[in-house]
Amino acid sequence: MSHDIGRLHHVGHVVSDMGEALTLYRRLGFTVEPPAYPTLARRAGAAPEPFGAANTHADFPHSFVELVTCVQEGGDTRVPGEAKLVPLQAPAELLPQLVERISDTSANVAAWLDRFEGLHILMFSSPDIDAAAARLSEARVVHGGVNTVHRPVETIAGTLMESIRYLEVDGCAPGARPGTVSEGRVGVVSDLAPHVQGSRQTGHLNGAFELVEVMACVAEADLDTTAARYQDYLDRPARPDGPSRFFDLDGARLTLVPESHLATVLPGDHAPALPAFVAYAVAVHDLSATRKLLQDNGVPHHRTGSGDLFVPATSALGAAVIFRAATGTQDQRPQPARAFRR
Repeated sequence: MSHDIGRLHHVGHVVSDMGEALTLYRRLGFTVEPPAYPTLARRAGAAPEPFGAANTHADFPHSFVELVTCVQEGGDTRVPGEAKLVPLQAPAELLPQLVERISDTSANVAAWLDRFEGLHILMFSSPDIDAAAARLSEARVVHGGVNTVHRPVETIAGTLMESIRYLEVDGCAPGARPGTVSEGRVGVVSDLAPHVQGSRQTGHLNGAFELVEVMACVAEADLDTTAARYQDYLDRPARPDGPSRFFDLDGARLTLVPESHLATVLPGDHAPALPAFVAYAVAVHDLSATRKLLQDNGVPHHRTGSGDLFVPATSALGAAVIFRAATGTQDQRPQPARAFRR
């Protein structure tokens, strides 16, 4: 059976200090590019300044992990020296709308940080986002419709224009901000374009080559209703895994863990709030090599209940990072690049 939602597209790790996050992710063995900080002159004649939300990625062939932060009002003194400043411009008559839109995005990021530092974004990948939008509407899942944005991407072949089509699911709780549900931002994005994603640095010293699981923790009383909600999102049934529930995706899975079981799955970890995304897993080529890298870099790590390696949330800015040995089929993918910038 074909699905209009296939794999995981990306997960978003929201952090308060981008410089600290860059240092952490490089110690974890990920290749992360200098973060992009939008700049904008918000009044006629004013000097451009960092504004809104800044981000960077740890990229894989079909997915990525995003690092996100919000720029403090009036400019953020913690903008990393390596940051890429991306000027935004708009005609004077459209400037207020642009400022409002960026301010709304930044307000969501700030609200997530107020809740806790960690994972707040989960986006699924779709080969046909228009079909996904229509199905979600038929299932009475409220969403904001399909949006399209364009951004330039620098490649060795020159500048390419990347088109991104996405939708965000709206929560039903009183006072919920548009484009958010109880866990954070959940939505659907068109599959990454191979010719664009292939131009990015997808090799990592830790051997990671794909995002293969996202884990959410929920209260026991809410497990069934949360599973039903994601069943509507994904058009798949939830399957049991002990006391947990999971959804099979293409080469990946979403797992819902009841709060009482989290310490069994991730020994020593606990959820910062309920419900919450608490961990993500990446497949790696050589788990022993990954373990050595973590040891050499002084990164605390443990074994999960199923034998994977994981860096606990307390050592990874609120998000547990799981490293999983690749299956034989997965490991046919290209080996990671050896070049790495610390």
